[in-house]
Amino acid sequence: MTSPKPYLLRAFYDWIVDNGMTPYVLVDARRRGVDVPAEYVQDGRIILNIAPDAVHALCMDPQGLRFSARFRGIAQDIRVPMSAIKAVYARENGRGMVFPEEETAAEVAPAAPRAPGPQKPDPKKPRKGPSLRVVK
Repeated sequence: MTSPKPYLLRAFYDWIVDNGMTPYVLVDARRRGVDVPAEYVQDGRIILNIAPDAVHALCMDPQGLRFSARFRGIAQDIRVPMSAIKAVYARENGRGMVFPEEETAAEVAPAAPRAPGPQKPDPKKPRKGPSLRVVK
């Protein structure tokens, strides 16, 4: 059988948007095929806002996510294979789904930094991380 992950991702995305909330995805940026701005990757992960008003040309299919988004005013094309998506959740309340681990050694690649972009945010400022809850 095919993986249920693309179907669950789409269902949670629709559910979050239909409830007027902001869908975020947690991505393992070390996976092969992930194309995200390296300056926003922390501990091998990146959180992406995939709300309809935050992205352009969102394509969600069994292969993964593709869209264009602005990072500090600069438009960038983002590509995330389905295997790199770890969770989808609502920013406002943390409700969503953490996907089970499906890692194979061939999918993990060393981090390849993108061309230099805007400077990193000030490390002295405390940053609140995401809040995830298991939904049963």
